[in-house]
Amino acid sequence: MRLNLGCGHNKLDGFVNCDTQAACNPDRVVDLEVFPWPFDNDSVEEVVLSHVLEHLGESSKVYLGIIRELYRVCRADAVVRIAVPHPRHDDYLTDPTHVRPILPEQFHMFSKKMNREWRAQGFANTPLAEYLDVDFEVEDVQWVPDDRWVERLRSGEISSEKLAELAQHQFNILREARITLRVKKDKTP
Repeated sequence: MRLNLGCGHNKLDGFVNCDTQAACNPDRVVDLEVFPWPFDNDSVEEVVLSHVLEHLGESSKVYLGIIRELYRVCRADAVVRIAVPHPRHDDYLTDPTHVRPILPEQFHMFSKKMNREWRAQGFANTPLAEYLDVDFEVEDVQWVPDDRWVERLRSGEISSEKLAELAQHQFNILREARITLRVKKDKTP
């Protein structure tokens, strides 16, 4: 099974399109903040969360429950594709339904490998993968610049290195982050 969670009106062929709003006419009406989700353990091979996570889990307890449920329903080696607005972009700041900024680095906290490395190095990072018994590896991160910066990059007016430096301190440089996670589970039943 492949899930398009929080699909809105953007339905994907070959996916079970789920949304909390029946007005979107999803395949299934599902509230991702109500647990457990109506999917079997280890039943999902791919998940798309496109501009969804920033709307969910206003409380940490609910957000961490979402991460737990995502892990529970995914099978070993499942792929999770996430797209979120950059929290320093007006697209994030102007939507009153956005309750949680999402940056790719947070997903390292849900990696048991990273949790072990941090502990070995004496870092104080919260080992959420161990606390929640989940395990996601960040496979890829892509930053999407705001349209105003894309042309400046193409023309050579600014380098990608300079753009990355500016994005650390200025608003409206990066519009979106696209994050690909891989679910790590023991494949034996």
